[in-house]
Amino acid sequence: MREFLWPVRVYYEDTDSGGVVYYANYLKFMERARTEWLRALGFEQDRLIDEQGVLFAVRRVELDYNKPARFNDELVVVSTIRQRGKASLTFQQDIIRKQDEQSLCCGQVKIASLDAHTFRPKAIPHSLLTVLSDAV
Repeated sequence: MREFLWPVRVYYEDTDSGGVVYYANYLKFMERARTEWLRALGFEQDRLIDEQGVLFAVRRVELDYNKPARFNDELVVVSTIRQRGKASLTFQQDIIRKQDEQSLCCGQVKIASLDAHTFRPKAIPHSLLTVLSDAV
């Protein structure tokens, strides 16, 4: 699973007064895609917290906004792991309009693996690393 694709439909509530997707909502779309990526690999975030004592948090984001998405557009969030650390993953995420395959927003999101109780860095669970080694 080199790339993970997650479909998103733009709802009225996602848009601003100008009729385009509010800039922060692109981050929500990316977050949903990463959550669904984990789920597709067989990992639920609440179970990772309960069973492994680990959670994931955004450490850094760098985005480029290329073109606006509008109400009712069908989008695809493309997620790819670009870098793996002991306690971090860096994703390349691109949001593409399905109708014309235009890149609307793209960037890198660095995710930190944290101890669920102390919020200090914690190694990514071995079970997830094993699946990532097979998938990447």
